[in-house]
Amino acid sequence: MIFKALHIIFMVTWFAGLFYLPRLFVYHAMSDDSTSIERFKIMERKLYYGIMTPGMLLTLLFGIWMLVDYAWAMYGSSGWLHVKLALIVLLVIYHIFCGKWLNDFKHARNRHSHVYFRWINEIPVLFLFAIVFLATLKPF
Repeated sequence: MIFKALHIIFMVTWFAGLFYLPRLFVYHAMSDDSTSIERFKIMERKLYYGIMTPGMLLTLLFGIWMLVDYAWAMYGSSGWLHVKLALIVLLVIYHIFCGKWLNDFKHARNRHSHVYFRWINEIPVLFLFAIVFLATLKPF
């Protein structure tokens, strides 16, 4: 059960970053003074590399550990687990896209408006709802 607790703790950490980084992108895209722009670059970098990425890696580590230890034997033929794993793969891809947008801002190559990032900011909410419902309800 310790691995499940650690999995949930690091999942919360990862999602906190997934919720906040696109919000920083919104404010960064709206900024036009160099002081604010530099401040957002620092905040985004520290969030992505210091919180989000370790949170993601540890979430995946403890999730895989549980999957190998018992979950696959118990639920390996259940459709909900396969859908959950597919959503996690998509969430990792979203995380990588956040890194790409971070790099674009870092090199002053961002071509998206604050409205774009406001929409992008909603994507992790959909993943969170779907993954939590699948993991707790095990509907199929």
